[in-house]
Amino acid sequence: MFVTAYLAFIALVGLVVALEITARRLASSQTTQTAVANPAFRGFQKLFLKVYLLALWADWLQGPYLYKLYRHYNFLESQIAILYVCGLGSCVLFSPVAGWLPQFLGRRQTCVLFCVSYSICCLTKLSREYFMLILGRVLGGLSTSLLTTTFESWYVHGHIEVNDFPKEWIPVTFSKVANWNHGLAVAAGLVANLFAEWLGLGPVAPFLLAIPSLAVCAWFVIFQWGRENSEGMNGEKSVPLLNPLNVPRLQTTARARFWRGCLDGLRCLLSDRRVMLLGGVQALFESVLYIFVFLWTPVLDPHGPPLGIVFSSLMAASMAGSTLFRLATSPPYRLQPGHLLCLAVLLAFFSFFMLTFSTVPGQPRPRESLLAFLLLELACGLYFPAVSFLQGRVIPVERRGVVLAWFRLPLHLLACLGLLALHGEVSGTGAGEAGSGTRHMFIGCAAMMLAALLAVVSLFTVGRNDADLRLEGTRIEGELEI
Repeated sequence: MFVTAYLAFIALVGLVVALEITARRLASSQTTQTAVANPAFRGFQKLFLKVYLLALWADWLQGPYLYKLYRHYNFLESQIAILYVCGLGSCVLFSPVAGWLPQFLGRRQTCVLFCVSYSICCLTKLSREYFMLILGRVLGGLSTSLLTTTFESWYVHGHIEVNDFPKEWIPVTFSKVANWNHGLAVAAGLVANLFAEWLGLGPVAPFLLAIPSLAVCAWFVIFQWGRENSEGMNGEKSVPLLNPLNVPRLQTTARARFWRGCLDGLRCLLSDRRVMLLGGVQALFESVLYIFVFLWTPVLDPHGPPLGIVFSSLMAASMAGSTLFRLATSPPYRLQPGHLLCLAVLLAFFSFFMLTFSTVPGQPRPRESLLAFLLLELACGLYFPAVSFLQGRVIPVERRGVVLAWFRLPLHLLACLGLLALHGEVSGTGAGEAGSGTRHMFIGCAAMMLAALLAVVSLFTVGRNDADLRLEGTRIEGELEI
């Protein structure tokens, strides 16, 4: 497995390079060229990217060795499952708070709060006390919720309200984030492997390595991001926090705006069947991914592969899928994102189907399991840009954040229930029975992916002739090609 992991990594990096070269030969859009040529936009974009990418780097460093660290502290798999459930549960609790905090504290201060809470989360990994590790998982859930909302909120507000750049330029920045994000994930696996295994510093080393990155990120936010604009999210004048007489009024206004936004998002979700089906696909697919994040290490680690290299291979497979999506949706192919979403779900179903046979207790097949995990990450690379495209078409921009928060609620709940079911199977059992519990989880994941596939097919049926679900310039049934 040691050699297999390195060979898989080399092959996938070669595939990614070949796909990226092919993709870059395609002509970029005129919008992208205009945006890049604007020096003010490029300066603002650079200011955002160097902060956000540092935050993402610190987050990725903690991916390869989290489960390994808990095993290093001699916790049982059932205890580790509870730790993961605490992290997911805190994501459920803090997701609404993460959307409200920037309105109350300010976007810049909330970004600093992310850096502080994530740094404390990393420091708790030095403790072998179970309670401290639970506290770390709770702080990790808060930090993850802030990472996925606050930085993007600061950028969109500054892009539109402060600098008055065209809205069409926003995807230019986030496409750069997506490209860099995959590269950072691959590099994070290599660096984590270097410190944890090659230098022999143990699985806690990547978590400590993330703290300086978070400190630099906070420094940039405090000293280079400037003061909050005098107008709030909706163009309303913000109330200064320095005057204590205004605090109750500010809290009441922010609370009312929050609940009004939640209700509007729920109405949007329930009134459009396309949104309902898309939310069902997202909840099923991404909840299974959380279970995969927990299970890949105990499946492969007993066979001795370098976990950092395996993590980098998984991220390279995801990067290959993302690049394939860009190629497939560009001229001359022009495949529809909905079709690629169906392909992604089908690939994920096949990968979990493989895992039900490669994880039979007493007869493990680690190479087949690694191949199945790589196929799953390839499916993820196709899935995320496809579902993002469809969300952008069917969910109104002003309600997108709240609707996506409603999507994440069943997503995290399904993942928590899955991990609790695994905890129930392995608690107090032997190694062989624990392996049976892992296999049962993969069977359940395959069933959930099958349900997601049915939801995608239903979405096709509802939106067969819906121009919103298709790329511009492609033929709709019964019409001439534009």
